[in-house]
Amino acid sequence: MRLIDKADVARIAVGAAVLGTGGGGDPAIGRLLAEAAIDRYGPVQLIGVDEVPDDAWVVPSSGMGAPTVSIEKLPSWREIDNSFDDAQVALGAQPFATMPIEIGGANALMPLALAARRGIPMVDVDAMGRAFPESQMVSFTLDGMASRFVCIADEKGNRMTMRPVDAVWQEVLARPVVDRMGASAMVCDFPVTGVELRRSGLAGTVSLAQSIGDALLDPVIHLGNPLGALLERTRGHRLLTGKIVDLDRTTAGGFVRGSVTLDGIDADKGRRIVIRFQNEFLLAEENGQPRAITPDLIALLDRDSALPWTTESLRYGMRVHVVAMPCHEKWRTPAGIATAGPGYFGYATAYTPIEQLVKI
Repeated sequence: MRLIDKADVARIAVGAAVLGTGGGGDPAIGRLLAEAAIDRYGPVQLIGVDEVPDDAWVVPSSGMGAPTVSIEKLPSWREIDNSFDDAQVALGAQPFATMPIEIGGANALMPLALAARRGIPMVDVDAMGRAFPESQMVSFTLDGMASRFVCIADEKGNRMTMRPVDAVWQEVLARPVVDRMGASAMVCDFPVTGVELRRSGLAGTVSLAQSIGDALLDPVIHLGNPLGALLERTRGHRLLTGKIVDLDRTTAGGFVRGSVTLDGIDADKGRRIVIRFQNEFLLAEENGQPRAITPDLIALLDRDSALPWTTESLRYGMRVHVVAMPCHEKWRTPAGIATAGPGYFGYATAYTPIEQLVKI
């Protein structure tokens, strides 16, 4: 166990934005909520998965919807509290702790705010190792688990609890509800016991996010080369340094979808990469050939600072590094690729690990 204070939150936010692969919600929003909660209630206990009793319940808390909406329709304590209260009722027990369902963007920080407010620990774990656009794309489903329930709440006071038969039905049923709530709402789903969390969770990802934030923000660590420090900590690869020359972005059906085109600059002049996204960056192509493919991580980083950009923050003319990082090994199994690989999103390419693509 260790305590998370405001200085830690700032670094977790930066690392979560990298792991968010463009999605997961604007981390600045989650950071503000977490910092305000810590100011008022004190630091948060971050515990390891081995510190959760076998039969204790851990309830994730997250936002669901389109990131482009959440930067205007800010979350409030009303829907955060309501979704967690409804989860406790559905569970019929007091949750021992909370956790991020995904370690990407704002959703890595919402549970920190909730943990401070409720005086409960947050577990150093998540269920994606990144951010994914759909709620069934979690490590729990890869091990055959269904969400016992999903509790949804919005800022107007609307609340709904449903018990879907499996995680795919959860996405099918919950997404239209969130869309009607204004394309952004708070959700508690996939409550797990300590035993289940140790079996299926991706341990240590909150600490990983903070480590990435350390590498980008601490000059003693990056020694003037934040990009190099990031790539070392994530086993990542720089694909291109370029300028955004085209951006197609549409918000519909609870997602932000589109593509961003980058022309190479400096040593990469004459090259062009197109990145396709659905909340998160999913496929990078050069001359029609894949350069990085989901479930591996793709991130756009500021050319000078190497700080990450989200899909909703992209603008024409930005100079960025395109980097790719290997996903957690669970996503490279047949079940993982079927759940969150290129075929699921309709891309006519087979999954090839980034470690192999960079050699082509």
